[in-house]
This record gives sequence, structure tokens and C-alpha cells, in this order.
Amino acid sequence: MPCGKSRDFSRWSEPDFKKAALYFPLSLAAFGRKKLLPFPSKRCFESFMKKIFSLLLVLLCASIGYAQTGTVKGFIYEKGSGEPVIYTNVWLLGTGYGVQTDVNGYFSITGIPAGSYTLISTQIGYDSATKEVTIRPGGITTQKLIMSRSGIALDDITVSGRKQERRTLVNAGVTTVTPREMKMLPSAGGEPDIAQYLQVTPGVVFTGDQGGQLYIRGGSPSQTGILLDGVTIYNPFHSIGLFSVFETDAIRSVDIQSAGFNAQYGNRTSAILDIHTRDGNKNRTEGKLSVSPIMARAMLEGPIMKPKDEEGSSITYLLSVKHSYLDQTSKALYGSFGEPFSSGLPYAFTDLYGKVTFSGNSGSKLNLFGFNFDDRAKFLNTQTDATIADFRWTATGGGATFVVSPAGSSALIDGKFAYSKYGIDYNETGQNVPRSSGISGFEGGINFTNFLPGYSQFKYGLEVSGIATNLSYTNNFGYGTSLDRQNTIASLFAIFRKNFSEKFIVEPGLRIQYYATLDKFSPEPRIGMKYNITPNLRLKAAAGLYSQNIISTKNDRDIVNFFTGFLLSPDKTIYKNPATSSDPVQSNLLTAYHILGGVEFDIQHFEFNLEPWFKDFTQNFELNRYKGQVYANGSIDNNDFVFETGKAYGIDFSTKYSNRRLYVWAVMGYQYVDRTDFMQTYPPPFDRRFNANFLAAYTAGKHKDIELSLRYNLGSPFPFTQTQGFYENLNLTSNGIGTNYLQQNGQLGLLYASQVNGGRLSYYHRVDISAKKRFELSKQSNLEATFSITNLFNRNNIFYVNRFDNTRVYQLPIFPSLSLSWNF
Repeated sequence: MPCGKSRDFSRWSEPDFKKAALYFPLSLAAFGRKKLLPFPSKRCFESFMKKIFSLLLVLLCASIGYAQTGTVKGFIYEKGSGEPVIYTNVWLLGTGYGVQTDVNGYFSITGIPAGSYTLISTQIGYDSATKEVTIRPGGITTQKLIMSRSGIALDDITVSGRKQERRTLVNAGVTTVTPREMKMLPSAGGEPDIAQYLQVTPGVVFTGDQGGQLYIRGGSPSQTGILLDGVTIYNPFHSIGLFSVFETDAIRSVDIQSAGFNAQYGNRTSAILDIHTRDGNKNRTEGKLSVSPIMARAMLEGPIMKPKDEEGSSITYLLSVKHSYLDQTSKALYGSFGEPFSSGLPYAFTDLYGKVTFSGNSGSKLNLFGFNFDDRAKFLNTQTDATIADFRWTATGGGATFVVSPAGSSALIDGKFAYSKYGIDYNETGQNVPRSSGISGFEGGINFTNFLPGYSQFKYGLEVSGIATNLSYTNNFGYGTSLDRQNTIASLFAIFRKNFSEKFIVEPGLRIQYYATLDKFSPEPRIGMKYNITPNLRLKAAAGLYSQNIISTKNDRDIVNFFTGFLLSPDKTIYKNPATSSDPVQSNLLTAYHILGGVEFDIQHFEFNLEPWFKDFTQNFELNRYKGQVYANGSIDNNDFVFETGKAYGIDFSTKYSNRRLYVWAVMGYQYVDRTDFMQTYPPPFDRRFNANFLAAYTAGKHKDIELSLRYNLGSPFPFTQTQGFYENLNLTSNGIGTNYLQQNGQLGLLYASQVNGGRLSYYHRVDISAKKRFELSKQSNLEATFSITNLFNRNNIFYVNRFDNTRVYQLPIFPSLSLSWNF
């Protein structure tokens, strides 16, 4: 599709749409082969994005007006717990009218001719649910379907309904994860966690099991938004990177939006991690208690007010607590395994989460929630047990979310209002350069979703947020930075998804953000497309423009990064070349655009997915590593920030096999990431070029009460800035004019190599295994015993290097553990 040539989308035929759907995936497949098919320039890309939105008006007009038709809407729930049954198929028997439920279990089938029908819903692992409905012209019928779990033990390894979901939704760059899948992974300490499962998903780079952070397809942690029921969590991962703040059994689903996400998400330029929690059992009290060498966990849920019947209103609660005592148990239990156990693993954390849900008989609900997360850690010299560095972070917050299904409308309304606060303090012994950072703020929003015939949908919404950040930081020239910033952001978005006979899907979106402090509007068009060549072979593509005003406070000279702070983008003039104070940046927003292509193929028990992707970080800001430097023209760099650009591109391949008792998942990916400032181009600390994961799980035993699993991970070396040498750092003004530097004992200073991240660490690889046995105690109670071994071959994967004495601390060595869990 040539750039600059006018197209009238209202005159397009289906073959024209097919060509458009193929354009982005084929461009990416031909990346670097400009003679075959040129990679779209930014101008061409923006031109295409603007033109595609003329399609939105055409499609909206074509979808209005069903005077002689009616609507049936409602929710689908599980009989035992009252939890919504998500992503399940619901349709009118003997017709082509059908949809899938959303994450709330909600469905709406519109444009139905008047008459009597049988409404039916099916899901693997459940008995079908049916109801007789009568559709009247212009009328809206509300129904609830209750599904009972099937008496036949089926393998619910994958979310049922996903095959239909892949045919009717774009889902480019999206990986959906369920608690069941998390629990199949060999778990450190026998404790399953989303932090461990994310490590094996396409496009995700993980820095290790101590101090670990997640980097998704070329973006830093500050460029990835973490949402818990739509509310931002600024740091979800503990200092021992095997665990997150989220309770696995409280999670309903997780969507990993690794690139090309649509307009419902904003203020992030790389990726989104969208986590939804359960509401709590409506019918009975249930829970879980578990204990392991790492932590103790407890979760309790149940009704405060039970529903009077299956369709009645209710009030439920869900409470969870996790407390790690690894700092007390590691030396006593594992000291014989050598370092770092013999010195003790000084990690401790406590996570508290609570939720109360008010559910009406119409399906509408209100959730009130609160959380408190606390993480503490020290890093010790393996020879002396002296503290090398220590840090602590805390996060607190609370708020409300709601879902409303208006009686006279087929639309669904949802919204949120919340406040959260995060702070971190970090100090490295001998450096005398403590760092601290904090971010706090409120966020509120309301969304409207209209469900249209044939799996089509129109969604729009409004969001407002206020953020305050603070930072205290000293760079390696000894120059400090202390900044306090506030900003308010207002956002509007709209997304329209049109499904053309389940063959071609187009999903244009538009987000408009206003950054009050910067007085800047940011229009951000986005698009997703899918073409079903056959029911089993599909092409997909996504693209979009993105912005944010939150920047990272990490130090690229840390061999392993511990400090995760946040700061709002600068409100003063930034020059692209501070040495000459030339070429000022027009807007201090971080900006990027994404292009993603893909091919999906499934046959029998196999699923294959191939996704090439490209991200252009057209504008980025970092804390100025050159502050205090004297340039050749005699000027001194006093800027707090430095302007950068960056590019990231790669390709990820994944395959799944699922059949009865066996589940296999293999993921391989290659990526290239760079950043460019006015001095040099360099790789960021998370530029892992090659990453591979293999996961296998097998269910054994007559009653399928034994689970065996294995995971292998291989990662190429991370970059780091090398140490050039040392010097004595003297204070020449300690006693004013009478200072005698010849009698001083100065502090040891570091000289860094001029090339940022010019060195590479060693390869990372690890094998984990686990075995779990379930013992049935009663109809509603069981005991699970899990034996696991992390790092089976005792590989020395580098974790931390003290630059002054070259002390090396490795990631976890071989780590066997036994955990017990009581489910009731």
C-alpha cells in the first residue's frame, strides 16, 4: 500500500481489506530487504494510521439501527463459587447469533430478529447451560446462565473457548495466562507465582531470581504499565525476583500486552500487564494455607451475605496475606549448600490484600479493595557477611471499581477510582550516594462498551489521573539531583471492532491525552487487524502511537539494577546536544510507535505463533549520566536529564502442545535494543539478544493427583559498563583555604569505561523441576505436597559484582524445597 496515495475506505472491497491486513506482517517479515518490501517510514506509518480512521465513521454508520430486532444480554456464572465464567461461547441455538463473554462474564447479543430462541452456553469442563428466551422488536432481555462443572475430569490446561477467541479477536502481541497455567510451572519453594510464569512468555526478558525485573520487548520497567483490576501498581516484583505482590489463587486472568496494544491503555510506551482478580465465593467459605522454606501464605474468601437464589444479590470478601521469612530460614536450612545460603539470604517481604464485592441481582457490582506491600533486602559480602547494599520499598493504596449493566441498555459500564503510593530507598556501602524515589497519585475513569452483532464492539471512555513524584539521586561524578514534580493527565479513548463474517477483523482506536503541566495534547491513533485464511491459519497485525510522562531512575552503570524509582518527565527545556545547547526538544513527552505482525496456526493439539515486532522510541529521557562533565568548548553540563532515542526489534516464536495429561510449551526469541544520546549509541542493561524457554508438565496417577513439571531457560549475556580503574577521591575544601590534601585519606573512586554497557556478562541458564501430589481429605478439602528443585545443575549465574573489591554474588544455587498446602 503506497504511502501518500489517497484511498477512500468506503469504497474498499473485502480483497482490499485483505491486502491491508497482510501489509504489516509482510513488512516485518521482509525487514532489512528494502528492495522486496520497504519497511514503512514514520511519515508513511502516520499517514496510513490517519487514513484508516475514516473507516471508523463508515463502519459506525453501517452498524446503527435495528428497529425490528432485539437484544439479549446478561452474565454467566459458575454454580459452585458464583465466579464469572470468562471467555466462554454463548449463542442462540440454530442461528448464527453469538458472542463470547468478557472478563466480567458479561455478554450481549444484538440485532436478533423477533421470535423465540434457546440461549446456550458451552465451556470445556462445564455442563452446557440453556434458557428459553423471547426476543421482541426493540426490546432488551436480561438473562443469567449458571454453569456447573462437568462430572467428567477434563484437562483444563488451556482456557476453554480460546480457539473461538483467536478467530474473533485481534489479540496481536497478547498472551493470556490463567492460575492453572501458573501452577504447572516448577515453582521455587513450591510456591507458584505470576513472576515466575512471566519469565517463559514471548518477548519477556528477566534479569534473574535475585533483584529481578521484567523487560518486555525493548521497554524498561517504567515503560510497562502494571494494572490490578485497572489500577496502577508501580512495582509488583520483590527483591527476590521469584515472587510478585499478587496472590496466585486470587487471580482470575492475566493479559500480557507486549506490543501494539490498543487505545484503552495509556501513559506507557512499551507494554501492559493487565491482572484481574476474583470476587470471592458467593456460596461458602473457602481458603488456602500453605507453608514452605521461603514463605507462609493464607487466603480466605466467602459470603458476607449469601444470595437467596442462584440469581440473587450477594456480598463477598477475599483476603490474602504472604509473609517471607527467607532471611531467617535460608542459613539454618540451606547453609550446607554454600553461598549465598551460608551467609543467609537477607530477603523479607509482607503482602496484604483485601477486597469486598457487592453484587446485584442484575449482575452489576461494586468492588472495594486495599493493599499494603513491603519489601526489605540487603546484599552481603560473601567473605565477611558485611552489608554491601541495602534497600527497602513500600506500596500502599486502595479504591473502588464497578460494573453496571443498565436495565434499558445493552451497553456495559465500568469504572474505577483509586489512590496509591510507592517509595524506595537504596544505599550502597562505600559509595556515599544514597538514592530515594517516590510516586503517588489518584486515578479515576469510566468506560462504556457497546456490543454489536457478529462479535463486533464499540468501546469508549474517559480517564483522569494526578501524579506526584520525588527523587534524590547522585551520579558518578558526585553531582546530586533532587526533583519534585506533579502533573494531571486527562484522557479520552474510543475503539471500534468490526468482524466481517469471521473472516476479517479490523479494530481502529484513538486515544487523546492531555498533560496539564506540559500543556501538551497527544493524539495517539492505533489499529489492530486479523485475517482468518482458514479456521486454523490466521494473519494478524497491530500498530500505534504511544506517549508517557513517567521516566526511569535506574543507573545504567549498575551491573545488576536494584533501584526501581519513578519521576515525571522534565518541565524545562531539554537540548538534544547539551554540549552546545542546540536543537531544543519541542515536547518533553516520551514517545514511541509500534508495528507488530504475526501468524497463528493450530492443528489438533498443537498451537504455533510467530510474531516479528518493531518499536521506535522516538523520544526518551534519562537521568543525565554526564552531569558535571566539562566539554571541549569549556561548558559544564548542569542538566538533570539527557535526551535519547532508541530502537528495539525482534521476533518471537512459541508452540504449545496440549493433549489429555501432557502439556508442552516452547518459546524462543531474538531481539536487538539500543539507545542513542548525543555522545554514543549503546545497549541498555536489559539487551538480552537471545532467550529460550522450554516447559513440560505431565499429570499422572489414576485420579490425576500427581503433577510433574520441568522448565529450562537459556539467556544470552546482559551488557554492563566496565570499570576502567580507580583513583583517590580527595576533598580539597574540607578546611577551607587551610586544607592540606597531602594528609588526607581520600575515598576510593571509580573510573568507568567511556563506552556505556560495552561489556557482556556470562550466559544464563537454569533447569527447574517439581513434583506435586494431591491427597483428598474430603469432598471440599485436600492437601497438596510439592517438592521442587530450582537450579538443578547448580549453575553459577552472576547476580551482583562489587566494583571496589570485585566480590561476586551469584543467583540462587541448587535450591531444593518442600511445601505443603491445605485447600478447604
